[in-house]
Amino acid sequence: MWDISATLEEAQLRKLDFHIDQARAEGVGRVLDIGCGWGSLMRRLSDRGAREVVGLTLSSAQADYIRNLGISGASVAVQDWRDHSVDSPYDSLISVGAMEHFVRPELSTPERVGVYRDFFASCKSWLRSGQWMSLQTSTYGEGQFTHGAISSIFPESDLPRLNEILQAIAGQFELVSLRNDRSDYSRTCRAWLDRLRSKRASAVELVGEQTVAHYESFLAASSRGLDAGVFNLLRMQLRRIGA
Repeated sequence: MWDISATLEEAQLRKLDFHIDQARAEGVGRVLDIGCGWGSLMRRLSDRGAREVVGLTLSSAQADYIRNLGISGASVAVQDWRDHSVDSPYDSLISVGAMEHFVRPELSTPERVGVYRDFFASCKSWLRSGQWMSLQTSTYGEGQFTHGAISSIFPESDLPRLNEILQAIAGQFELVSLRNDRSDYSRTCRAWLDRLRSKRASAVELVGEQTVAHYESFLAASSRGLDAGVFNLLRMQLRRIGA
């Protein structure tokens, strides 16, 4: 998705289009963006003809920002996925970077799989039969990585593992395609770090020295972990099973 000549902005747009294509979401009636962030995917979905785009976020600031974008056909809810319900099903689902925040580090493997299974059961209940979901999540890979910078940014979250996701989707979604694009994400983290450092004085003025230092350490550690294969960046195309 990020070829050597592309800018960060071009690569981000390719990522959005990749997920829209994987979810078969171009021009459909209703799409749900689970963990919608600041609305870039919602805006791109609208640009590509989706008539109704619903975003879920836990951030009131993100929700207010998205509402002020004036995206045609878009609505956003400050709501946990566990609390989301629908009157009519969606035609496509997309989730980018949300699954990393579903479990706490102290949970056992069966407990973690149970949370993920509940998530995919909810996704199945929201989605029309035979329709598609595109999922992106960081996961643990191979080896050991103990850098405290990551836990300092996300102290109550933990990454999933591929085998946990596969257990959770069993009988609910068919895995159609799987990519590990960790090198793309490593390059992204380095680009974000470079941009943060180029605006460091402004960032310190905005949030303080300690927070900026934490994020610098986090981005550098993430990039190293991705390069080493300790972390992966998985992109999964899933199709709903059953009536």
